[in-house]
Amino acid sequence: MIIGLTGSIASGKSTVSAMLVEKEYPIVDADLVARQVVQAGTETLAEIVATFGEQALRKDGTMNRERVGEIIFNDPVSRKKLNDIIHPAIRREMLRQRDALLAEGHPVVIMDIPLLFESKLQHFVDKVLVVSVTDENQLRRLMERNQFPEKEARARIASQLPMSVKEQGADAVIYNNGSLAETKGQLERILEMWHALPRKER
Repeated sequence: MIIGLTGSIASGKSTVSAMLVEKEYPIVDADLVARQVVQAGTETLAEIVATFGEQALRKDGTMNRERVGEIIFNDPVSRKKLNDIIHPAIRREMLRQRDALLAEGHPVVIMDIPLLFESKLQHFVDKVLVVSVTDENQLRRLMERNQFPEKEARARIASQLPMSVKEQGADAVIYNNGSLAETKGQLERILEMWHALPRKER
């Protein structure tokens, strides 16, 4: 079974992901993959340099994220070019990691994809698990965690699909508004309901 884990900014998805790691579930982490595919020496980075020039590289051969960020910031055409290079590479690598874990005999693989719905990647997984939170808690946690003023925090939240839409698309929802123990209890009940045990417990 492939479980897609998602949520919204400051919903507590990373907390649930850490709980799954503790339980020894193998995880394909989209954020980590996004960094891996542009490491020094990768085909993806070579393609970025071919598109944006040597300014996209640092002296040590790594991607100059700040410079690339400046190039695409006010230029939708450049941003699309970059996304057209990076997004397919991320998807290919996520699927490669997923299939490798299945081939190793893991009965359950977690795909941690923050923008699962925004990127329309539901077809990558069998079940979608959404970590949700009330609007009030989300705003408060984001302001506390990132030291954002309220206006910026609200803008960040508004840039993603509303939690209510994600909940509608979920096979199960963890409501992460209480204690860690309550969140963990919900996670365990859902995994049990889905008969989704990691390899060691079978």
